[in-house]
Amino acid sequence: MTQDQIVIVQDSFRKVVPIAATAADLFYDRLFAIAPEVRPLFPDDLKEQKKKLIAMLATAVANLHQVDTIAPAVADLGRRHAAYGVKPEHYQPVGAALLWTLEQGLGPNFTPPVREAWTGAYLLLAGVMQDAGAAV
Repeated sequence: MTQDQIVIVQDSFRKVVPIAATAADLFYDRLFAIAPEVRPLFPDDLKEQKKKLIAMLATAVANLHQVDTIAPAVADLGRRHAAYGVKPEHYQPVGAALLWTLEQGLGPNFTPPVREAWTGAYLLLAGVMQDAGAAV
C-alpha cells in the first residue's frame, strides 16, 4: 500500500466510526447473505462479535502505516480464525462484504480510489491472516 492509500483508508474510516453499529449490522447481514455457509462459524448472538469487528478494524486502520508492528497480532488473529474453522475460501466473501458495507456507509464518498485503497488494505491484512492460518 502507498502512503496515499493508507491516508485514504484512515480518512474514510473516520467517516464510518459514527455509524459503526450500523456498519457492523450491514457487514454481517451481507456476509451471511452472500456466504451462508459461514454463519455456523459465528455465535447466535452477534453483539460481541460486532464490537470485536469494529475494534479490530479500528486498530488495523490506525496502524496501517506500521504494518510490521501489528503483523504479529494480525497473524495471531489468523491462527485463531483457522482454529474456529475459517478456510482460505472464506476470505473472499468477507472482503466483498466489507467493501459493500463501506460503499453503503460512505455513499458518494466511496470513490474508486477509496475502493482501491480499502481493497489493498484488506488484501494485505487478510494475506497475513491466511498465511498464519495455513500454518495451524
